[in-house]
Amino acid sequence: MSDPSTPASSADVQLARYSFQRKLDEIGATKGRATELISLYVSPGKQISDVIAYLRNEYAQSSNIKSRTTRKNVMWAIESLMGRVRQFREPPTNGVAFFVGNKAIGADKSEPVTYIVEPPEPLNTYLYRCDSSFFLDPLLAMIHEPDTYGLIVMDRAEVTLGLLRGKRIEVLRNRQSLVPSKHGRGGQSAHRFERMIEHAAHEFFVKIAEMSTELYLPRKEQLRGILIGGPGATKEYFYHEGFLQYELQQKVVLPLFDTGYTDEYGLKELVEKATQTLHGLEVTEEKKLIQRLLAEIRKAESGLAAYGPVDVNHALEIGAVATLLISEGLRQQRVTFRCTSCGHEFVRTLPDKEIDVVLDGPCPQCRQRSLTEATSEDFVESLFRRAAESGAEARLISTESEEGEMLQRAFGGIAALLRYPVVSPTMAARARSSS
Repeated sequence: MSDPSTPASSADVQLARYSFQRKLDEIGATKGRATELISLYVSPGKQISDVIAYLRNEYAQSSNIKSRTTRKNVMWAIESLMGRVRQFREPPTNGVAFFVGNKAIGADKSEPVTYIVEPPEPLNTYLYRCDSSFFLDPLLAMIHEPDTYGLIVMDRAEVTLGLLRGKRIEVLRNRQSLVPSKHGRGGQSAHRFERMIEHAAHEFFVKIAEMSTELYLPRKEQLRGILIGGPGATKEYFYHEGFLQYELQQKVVLPLFDTGYTDEYGLKELVEKATQTLHGLEVTEEKKLIQRLLAEIRKAESGLAAYGPVDVNHALEIGAVATLLISEGLRQQRVTFRCTSCGHEFVRTLPDKEIDVVLDGPCPQCRQRSLTEATSEDFVESLFRRAAESGAEARLISTESEEGEMLQRAFGGIAALLRYPVVSPTMAARARSSS
């Protein structure tokens, strides 16, 4: 048994976060025919006896529901919920959330469902809600990456303000200036025109500061810092002259960064330029991993890369994987099917909704329709387990970044950086077909 005082590994942390997200996806997909789904959040320190008393009151009031079916289902859900709550002498350290009700399964039918979730962070609310879907907002808020940075790219002509939330870049505001370009204008003195330019620039900088205050000051507790970039010396003047509100000024990450653009692309460029300063930030680490993967793929046969389920599975089996890259968007099960007629077993990796399709089909060996599901494991969890068994590092790649989207769309959500070149099954099959 592991020592509780031992810090969790990076793989353990990633897998726990994935499992939490997976569970919320499953709960969120549950829909009721009416307001028959009950969400109950119990905060740490809440007296269980108070919760039971509240549920008894709700049970009494539910007898007034007009629809007989809805009344029956809600009363059952509350009874079931009271039974679940009584199993706790007191709430866990971070509190606990219960989700109980009747899930619609089509053809005017439903089936009972119960989920109990102990959150990774303390619940700061006690809440009861009965609706046609489960209420997940307090738990979904815990998934967001804690690292948030304000982003500003600017010059005298344009400014774009955004946020870096974990791995996602979000554009908040883009504004063009009315600052004239620096050239002479007929009938005006050069000095007078220069003063007009400087005055317009000053007003634009004041406007940038006002927008920054509006967008970032309410978030100051969540902001780890503010990154400022842009072409030329304008950004230095803006920062050193103290246009920003003083609390935001203190959050500026130095040095300032040179970028060639001041639009949405400039925000992406700013994050890339900040790699050295924010070397621990996951978004920069993911970019490096995917860029390295692409570089190895371009080397063709000598490249240290594999992608797609077939080739990566082969590389894992022979212990060739150094780093396994897994998309957080994978939602599949690794299922072992067994034929009760001939005993044949086979493994398939399938989306949840396709498992029943295989079960209804024939056995690949005897063609009898007698398949059963022998074992089932979440595909991502199986990949982490197999990576650990082979000594590989497993990394979850977010779908919120461009690199993560590429891994999901172009490579089937799974790829690997290898210890040594491997002749992949896909390449071998192509060679055989062409010969």
